[in-house]
Formats: sequence, structure tokens, C-alpha cells
Amino acid sequence: MPEKTQTNPEPAAAREIGSLLLVAGGLAAAFGAASCCALPLLLGSLGLGSAWLVAVAWFAAPHKIALLITAVLGLLGGSSVFLWRRRVAACAPGTVCSRPTTTALLGILVLTGGILVVLGYLYA
Repeated sequence: MPEKTQTNPEPAAAREIGSLLLVAGGLAAAFGAASCCALPLLLGSLGLGSAWLVAVAWFAAPHKIALLITAVLGLLGGSSVFLWRRRVAACAPGTVCSRPTTTALLGILVLTGGILVVLGYLYA
């Protein structure tokens, strides 16, 4: 009788951590690119202080184009990896393939990063 090999699918948290890390890196790069001009203007218009962004802007200003490219690649890459793994995942009937909190968190991070990329590009 042939022996059955059982494959252990990786848990949902392990599958989703890569896409979350890519999106978080894209968000960090978008924050760096927008810290020069867009965020101080936005925070100032809301009546909030933006003096703390001077140190971030000082390091990020020379690398603004590279940060924008990294942000776009990170946000798109993380989103596509998450959607691809979610589509490919074989779920047993009645089970959940991914956690709703992870999907909501990823959506908020991608939306925030996208807004920062657009603002960083427009106010460059």
C-alpha cells in the first residue's frame, strides 16, 4: 500500500506576513517622499505642528524619486502578492482563507500609502 504524504499548508498568518511587510515598506517610503513638502503643508493646514518632519525631510529630500519608486513598487507588490495568494489558496468548504482584520489593515495601509505617494509626487 503506497504511503500517503500529507502536505501541511502554511498558516494564514505566515502567508500574509510577506504582503504586509511589502506594503509597510511601501508606506514608509511614501512617508519619506511626502515628508519634504506635502506633509508639512497638509499638517499646517490642519493646524498641527510639522517641525518634527524636518529631520525626516532632510534625509529623504535627496532621494525623493527613489523613495517614490520604492513606495509604488512596495504597495503594488504587497497588494498583488496578497490578492494572488488569496485567489490561489485552496480552502476547505466552510473555512475562512484569510482573516478579515488582515484584509482591512492591508486596505488601510495601501490607501494611506497611495495618498502619500500622490501627495509626494504632486508637491515634489
